[in-house]
Amino acid sequence: VQLQASGGGLVQVGGSLGLSCAASGFSLDSYSIGWSRQAPGKEREGVSCISASDGRIFYDDPVKGRFTISRDIAKNTVYLQMNDLRPEDSATYYCGRGPFTGGNYGCTLFYEYDHWGQGTQVTVSS
Repeated sequence: VQLQASGGGLVQVGGSLGLSCAASGFSLDSYSIGWSRQAPGKEREGVSCISASDGRIFYDDPVKGRFTISRDIAKNTVYLQMNDLRPEDSATYYCGRGPFTGGNYGCTLFYEYDHWGQGTQVTVSS
């Protein structure tokens, strides 16, 4: 199992970035997939995810309306489009593989994710 994240970089406040995560060794229609982030000195937080069982999408409150997650099953790739970026979005972003279903919790049980990629750095300058 491998998860290769890319697309991070330096952007100004209000700008946009698109992250990609290429998955291999498993299929995105069999596992939930999600993004988490971690800023220096802070705990990792779940940002967004797609449930494999029913396609439900989750966004953490700070990114709602600005971030969009999507997946391409054929390419086995998940994307995170980030718009209207803010300094507090600066972090290392990781994509991870979650269980097929989390029941009523959907894909949001990030502590049950069993594989994470190496991360890609996003820096938003003010």
